[in-house]
Order: sequence, then structure tokens, then C-alpha cells
Amino acid sequence: MLYNILALGDVTSEDAVRHVQKHLRSVQKLKNIHFTVINGENASGTGIIPAQADALFAAGADVITLGNHTFGRMQIRDYLEDNRYILRPANLSGRMPGRGMGVYDCGSIRIAVISLIGRRDLDWKAADPFTTADKLLASLEKDKPTFTLVDFHAQATSEKLALGYYLDGRVSAVWGTHTHVPTADERVNPKGTGYITDLGMTGAIESVLGIPPEQSIEFFLGGLAGRYRFADGPNKAQGCIFTLDSDTGLCVGVERVDIR
Repeated sequence: MLYNILALGDVTSEDAVRHVQKHLRSVQKLKNIHFTVINGENASGTGIIPAQADALFAAGADVITLGNHTFGRMQIRDYLEDNRYILRPANLSGRMPGRGMGVYDCGSIRIAVISLIGRRDLDWKAADPFTTADKLLASLEKDKPTFTLVDFHAQATSEKLALGYYLDGRVSAVWGTHTHVPTADERVNPKGTGYITDLGMTGAIESVLGIPPEQSIEFFLGGLAGRYRFADGPNKAQGCIFTLDSDTGLCVGVERVDIR
């Protein structure tokens, strides 16, 4: 049987949360979505608070993944411990609260979701994402889920591409988050893993990665741009639909989406 998995890129503001609340259920129905993963790490600009996570779950998210701003809002600390449906990168220090992998029931199948963070130009203090993925996949061997999904929150496209090939045939899908700009390289890799370098973002259409263009321009001109604020105006939600085959656990198609 074929299953459609929707992955949405970084939610960047309260308005973006409301955009998801307004549109996600109808898209899930239209596209026959069975399971939805949303990266929510920028819902508060830097970080996410429990009320925003609750709103995304109520809107239709099955799992929320995070990234380098996981602890940008410390209100999320206890929430990460209490709610197994929100994941911080697995290769962060084991001393940090929360978990980096979860296995979830979806009807008659089980889906594993793994969150990882890149080290190249992002977080050198994190453990190696490649060997971390090996250890996590090994831990799933005894009771292997139908599908395994990986959100790789990373800066360098080379690191994302390398991990996609490294895990090809071993997981169902690998997608990149963090850079907020969707890439045009969605594909099924040679051994059957769905892949895209970056999903894009959920946030203001007229913005620079979610902030007002004039503020970003001032920063690059060397001025005092001030504290980042959310851009106004209509929003978009960018991501991909991965169509997965339950007989093989692999991907048969990838479709980019841009919900406006």
C-alpha cells in the first residue's frame, strides 16, 4: 500500500502557525496525507513555546521537529520531556532534555522519525550525525518500523546531500531543513530513499527567511538592524509529499508543495 507523508519546512512566526491552522487540514484531505511532520523551531523567531507546539498539533501535525534554536525559548524544556511527539536533534548532548527519535503508530503501520543537526557551519558541538544515524537505525532493528523518516537540520548542502546518499536504501526519506529556501532537487535516490536538500519555510511570502526585507538589507549594509521581527503579509507553507510503499519501506515519488 502507498502512504503519503507530508513534511513542512521551518515555521517562522505566529502568523505562520495560524497559516498552518487555516490550511493544513484541507491540504491533508486533498492530497490524501497519512502522516505529517512539521519543523517548528522558529515559531517564536528563535525557538518554540508549548502553546505554539500545541497549536501545530491541533492543526494536524503528527510530529514536530526542531533544530539549532531548540532551546531558544526555555519554556519548551519540560514540554520536550513530557511530549514524545516533539523531537530535538538526536545528536545534541545527551545532557539536554528531550529525545531525538520517536516511533509512532499510523493505522496498521509504524513510522519512526529521526531528527538530526548538521555540524558543517552550524553546530560543531553536536555528535557526528552520520554515526548517530547508524546507532539509531541499529536500535530499530529488533522491531523495525514500516517507514523511517529523517529531518536533517543543516546549513551545508554538501552535508545534506552526503547524508542522503549515506542513508540511501536504509531509510524511507531524508529531507533538509534550516535554510528556509526550497531546493529543486526532490528525487528518489538510487536505492529508494526519497530526498530533498531543503523543504523551504512556512512564513511570510515577502520576507528574507521570515524577517522584513528592509531589516535584512540594513544588516547587510552594516547598519543597526535591531532585534529581528516577523515580516507581515500573506504566508506560504513549503515542503514535500513523499509517497512511500509499505511493502518495501522505500519511496516511489516526491512532490514539492507550496501552500498559499
